[in-house]
Amino acid sequence: ALEPFSVGLAIGVASALTGYLSHPRFYCRYVECCPGAEHRLNATALKAQLDTKLFGQHLAKDVVLRAVLGFQSNPSPKKPLTFSLHGWAGTGKNFLSQILAEHIHPAGLRSKFVHLFLATLHFPHHSQLHIYQEQLKNWIRGNVSACPQSVFIFDEMDKMHLGLIDAIKPFLDYYEEVDGVSYRKAIFIFLSNAGGDLINKAAFDFWTSGKQREDIQLKDLEPILSVGVYNNKNSGLWHSSLIDRNLIDYFVPFLPLEHKHVKMCVRAEMVARGYAVDEKVVQAVTNEMTFFPKEQRIYSDKGCKTVQAKLDIHEDV
Repeated sequence: ALEPFSVGLAIGVASALTGYLSHPRFYCRYVECCPGAEHRLNATALKAQLDTKLFGQHLAKDVVLRAVLGFQSNPSPKKPLTFSLHGWAGTGKNFLSQILAEHIHPAGLRSKFVHLFLATLHFPHHSQLHIYQEQLKNWIRGNVSACPQSVFIFDEMDKMHLGLIDAIKPFLDYYEEVDGVSYRKAIFIFLSNAGGDLINKAAFDFWTSGKQREDIQLKDLEPILSVGVYNNKNSGLWHSSLIDRNLIDYFVPFLPLEHKHVKMCVRAEMVARGYAVDEKVVQAVTNEMTFFPKEQRIYSDKGCKTVQAKLDIHEDV
């Protein structure tokens, strides 16, 4: 028979061990946990990564960095933080979204608290619009209930069925709770090629007037961008209540990339592959890209999107 002291000691040790293993500091080393209210972004690290990896987008970097830091430092935001990123393919919209997600949840797009929706993959059939709306609301509700700091990224907004995104309007509004769930600490990011022509024209107008690219400010583009997207049937936000109700906090323009920015992308890709940077290869890859307008050839019409593929044929070098 076991003595009472021995039994008590065994129970005590087991309880202590169970308590230690279940403590958040230990448990969250091995299982991804939703960040607590005390969690703060490392602003220095985020800025450094944006500066070294996202090229030619002074506006996007500044707006997103300031907005996210201000949002996370607010203990009681009135609504979720909502961005709408616009610009042609290859200008860095997806890249910035991924970097931001990684600094909020270290696993990034692999995190169970970061959710990426692709219009053509997740919502392919217009005939099922009402089903998609209910599925989307249930998915967001369930995941925000599990982690208030959830991040939702909607890519290909310009291919989204009209009216679909309005289903989540209550979650983006100024409500303390919706059916017992608070969405105020979540972040929503919409990515779209819509509005790219407006952004490109504004950038070209600055160039023709002799102004520096870095002199373009958000106030120069955001008003025409929000109106243009609202009136564009191929934007996914055509006549959307999200714009009517001013629920999108920032319309963020991504400027077309110039030769120098494409070269930065090539160098960064070479370094990522472990190559020594060879300026002859950098120039060769850049020369294989196409630029517009036809006469001036200032901006890459694909941004940096095809840099990886172009560099592949130079791997022997």
